[in-house]
Amino acid sequence: MAQNAATTEAPDLRARRRLMAAGLIASSIEWYDFFIYATAAALVFGPLFFPGASPLVGVLLSFATFWAGFVARPIGGLIFGNLGDKVGRKRAVVICLMMMGSATFLIGLLPASSTVGVLAPLALVVLRFLQGIAVGGQWGGIVLLLTENAEPRRRGFAGTFGQMGVPLGVILGNVVFLAVTAATSTEQFASWGWRIPFLASAVLAPVVLYIQLKVEDGPVYRQLEQQRKANSEAVEQAPLSEVLRNHKRIVLLGTGLLFATNAIFYACISGLLDYATRNLGVARTPLLMISLVATGVMVFAILISGALSDRFGRRPLILAGSGLVALWGFPLFWLVDTASLPLIAIATTVGLIGSALTYGPLAAYLAELFPPRIRYSGASLAYQLGAIVVSGGTPFLMTTLFATTGTSASISVFLVLMGLVTFVSAWRLHETAGVRADRSQPERVATA
Repeated sequence: MAQNAATTEAPDLRARRRLMAAGLIASSIEWYDFFIYATAAALVFGPLFFPGASPLVGVLLSFATFWAGFVARPIGGLIFGNLGDKVGRKRAVVICLMMMGSATFLIGLLPASSTVGVLAPLALVVLRFLQGIAVGGQWGGIVLLLTENAEPRRRGFAGTFGQMGVPLGVILGNVVFLAVTAATSTEQFASWGWRIPFLASAVLAPVVLYIQLKVEDGPVYRQLEQQRKANSEAVEQAPLSEVLRNHKRIVLLGTGLLFATNAIFYACISGLLDYATRNLGVARTPLLMISLVATGVMVFAILISGALSDRFGRRPLILAGSGLVALWGFPLFWLVDTASLPLIAIATTVGLIGSALTYGPLAAYLAELFPPRIRYSGASLAYQLGAIVVSGGTPFLMTTLFATTGTSASISVFLVLMGLVTFVSAWRLHETAGVRADRSQPERVATA
């Protein structure tokens, strides 16, 4: 009898491990596609697509197109969240991954403004918008495939395999850009070298095929499917409508959970690249190397924070991370403004650790805050609203704040405020660690 139990448990364990590996790879490549745009916007998009603008205005316009992807992310969350709650997490994820790979590849083929005039920046914005829709839809699907298939006491850990895709995507992007920079002259990089990272997104195709053929929706969604077949009235047929009608408070507080991690993350990986090169005269290549190493530290910090959230709860980790972000807002720029590479490395690494402490538990936490029938819609909406409000706007706001005030202290105030918003949001929400996957309230509440 024990032998049979072990035999049936082993395939489940192997299947979960394959799913976590597939989720990590898919999420990493998806975010790689999304983030290489940020690097290109800081380095080359200004003169290529906005050649008549001054250097400052060119950077602002490039970051504005970068922001367009974040404006589109809630749309993707709404569309694919609704779809994923109705027809399955896997189907929504596959469509999003295909859309992202196609849009990124086409950006690599775009002609510059010198060739086609105003059509170039217009096409750039359209493709960036499609990128945003794709990444807005895929996040909820990936983390739900991971957490709904996980053992109850390891959902925080399992969810990190979707969350780690963010820093790994940055690392992949930096490695590719560093390699291309080393292999090309300045003129070659500006002419065609920058296209290589975008064309490399074609490697996403085999991952999409694997998920389509080998990955299945978790038991929670399969149970919903059975209920739907047995009684169509028993399952919510308009999940997005129910989220907006009955869960607005959770959505808004869930959005607030993203403010700290998003603000300091995008400040460190994109905003500082422009700030330090243009205002402090720091060379581009060592900054990319610093970002590479600091983001590598962030990968492990996310994994550890997600695992710790299974033991100590989601809220304590998020409170600690957002508190660190708020406390680090001023020291970060005191160190960066020295233009010392070691001090910039310390500033960036500590900032990204604060981001990771908050970000690691969020996959499981946002999923657990909503009941299964509306989970994809609710979690995606909360996450992507945070993106449109803070993420894409951070590099733009950093550049604008410094240009307006002439001091980095204004950027520090912004980071402190973002940390406080997340701290208060986590304080106002209930703990969810230990919630059954088919419920959205703690067991002690459900059985009272």
